[in-house]
Amino acid sequence: MKYLILIWSNPESREIWESFSAEERSEGFAYYATLAEDLEASGELIVTEALADPSLTKRVTVREGQTMTSDGPFAEAKELLAGFFLVECESTERAVEIAARVPEAELGLVEVRPLMDLSGFEM
Repeated sequence: MKYLILIWSNPESREIWESFSAEERSEGFAYYATLAEDLEASGELIVTEALADPSLTKRVTVREGQTMTSDGPFAEAKELLAGFFLVECESTERAVEIAARVPEAELGLVEVRPLMDLSGFEM
C-alpha cells in the first residue's frame, strides 16, 4: 500500500532550524538524505521532496470560469507543510515506523496518510 508521509513545521521547529549554523543545517540535510537512501535501498521510497518557503505559494481558484491567483501562505494554522515522503510498504505500522524517523515527529507533526486505491476506476 502507498502512504504519504507529510512533514509539518511549526513556529518552534522553524525557530530551531533558523538558529542552526550552516554546519548544523548540513547535518540536518544529511540526515534526510540518509533516511531517503535507506528507504530507497529497502524498495519502499517512491519519491521525497522538501517544499520551498510558503511565501512562494500561489493559491488558485476558479469562479465563473475565471482563474484567479493570490500569494500565500494560506494555512489558517501555525503548522506549514514542509515536505513529504511517498512510500510503498506492507502496512500502516511500517509507515508509522518510517514517520517516526523524521525529526519533526519530535518537534512538530508528521502525518501518515494512505493513498486512495483507484485501480477499480477508469481514468
